[in-house]
Amino acid sequence: MAMAPAPVAVVSPQFCAPGTVPLTVTKKAMSFSGGDFTVTDGNGAVVLRFEGVYFSLRSRRVLLDAAGRPVLTMERKVFSMYDKWKVYRGDSTNSGDLLFTVKRTSFFQMKTSLGVFLARNTSEQVCDFKIKGSYFERSCAFYRGNTDIMIAQMKRKFTVSNVLLGKDTFLVTVFPHVDYVFIAALVVILDEIDRDRSQ
Repeated sequence: MAMAPAPVAVVSPQFCAPGTVPLTVTKKAMSFSGGDFTVTDGNGAVVLRFEGVYFSLRSRRVLLDAAGRPVLTMERKVFSMYDKWKVYRGDSTNSGDLLFTVKRTSFFQMKTSLGVFLARNTSEQVCDFKIKGSYFERSCAFYRGNTDIMIAQMKRKFTVSNVLLGKDTFLVTVFPHVDYVFIAALVVILDEIDRDRSQ
């Protein structure tokens, strides 16, 4: 399986590291908004936080950096057959700030298969990135377009305390020169889509 040879800077080049970036994405067990996540680096330091927007019917998430500044806003398109999410720069939901869209590639799915379309890809016929794997087993890989060039991997971390507390923890490996904020956003959207399907 090939690894990403060229930089993947979807949100910003500043989030692309020269080496592999290990992230841990932890979902709060109890949350009024249903979708609060914390992202820590290999040293355990918090680098990103995802917060749900209250009273938004679980359809919006805001990604904050370590200083609490909004980096991305993620919004679920209500009444979409394919579980479509749109991701915008900062705390905006204006079409001019759209960065990318994520949606399931088909209505009925046994395995996880999501397409990621950059804002300029308005036809959404061919994806710019894809996510494939088994979300039920919490094991997925992220690829560049319809290729086998992998840009990141994720798997669920099983611990006794996580099971008892009802928390989910995902271990994410972001490959060199790949935008780790972009990947973290995709992990959260993946969780949201799976949760919507299982209800």
